[in-house]
Amino acid sequence: MTIDQSKNELYSLLKIDEKKKRVREIEAQMNKSDFWLNHEKAQELTKELSDLNGLINQVENAQNDQDINKLNILAMFSGIYDKNSAVLSIHAGAGGTEAQDWAQMLLRMYERWADNMGFRRETIDVSLGEEAGIKSATILITGLHAFGWLKSEAGVHRLVRLSPFDADHARHTSFALVELVPEISNDVEIEVENKDLRIDVFKAGGHGGQGVNTTDSAVRITHIPTGIVVACQNERSQMQNKEIALKILKSKLHQLKIKEKQEEEAKIRGEHISAGWGNQIRSYVLHPYKLVKDHRTDFESTDPEKVLDGDLNEFMVEYLKKIKG
Repeated sequence: MTIDQSKNELYSLLKIDEKKKRVREIEAQMNKSDFWLNHEKAQELTKELSDLNGLINQVENAQNDQDINKLNILAMFSGIYDKNSAVLSIHAGAGGTEAQDWAQMLLRMYERWADNMGFRRETIDVSLGEEAGIKSATILITGLHAFGWLKSEAGVHRLVRLSPFDADHARHTSFALVELVPEISNDVEIEVENKDLRIDVFKAGGHGGQGVNTTDSAVRITHIPTGIVVACQNERSQMQNKEIALKILKSKLHQLKIKEKQEEEAKIRGEHISAGWGNQIRSYVLHPYKLVKDHRTDFESTDPEKVLDGDLNEFMVEYLKKIKG
């Protein structure tokens, strides 16, 4: 297939004509005198316009097979929220310091991956371990298709290694859970009643909290009906932290609604529903041999250090191919 034929195919797969129409719609709105009256909405549209123009230019300026291959990956992002930014949370499993250190290794892995991809990342909340590592962390990864890339990462991650915390250097197995939700725009209506919220304030500390921990600026919001808890401590003002925490809470509630609907449909079809922790999706073995294996796709790497340094794209692409069918 020639480059021109491949580009024509991508035009169809990526719905470029529809995206050009959307560009014209946004540009028309931007020309209105009241466009910047709603500053938050204006920023969202400006970002959407930039993302759309970037994708259109990539397709129109594709010159070689490498360019086409990159765009073919983008064509696999067909989910309704694949283009969105992503809220990624990591929770250490049982096992104290071992699991908490593993959770921090995963956090570093995703931070490195985001940096390599040119995405912006922002630490929303971190709960530090008693001796080392983290109990949990939440980061916002901003950029076009961040959620589409990262949706392969939701689930339990298993580490096998010689423990650096064990005087006998025994082999240990640790687990951590990665949760992922798309950041939703303000256009999506999620009603949250004040009576359903418990809001606590506390002194910020740890990652993102330095310099702001002299006042109760950090905010923790508990959604009482669902038990969902969201904390934010990265901003200097309590009001800013509350706004960010509420936005993430709405994203999680929206994802919960989608999940409940999918589970109900699966029950009707008689499909098995796996538990939240369930079986691990990926194993990272550092001893007695070196291997990272994804248990859903069987894709493997014999260079775990490289993977833990953020080299995840091959795992993500294999997952996209599998769910695309």
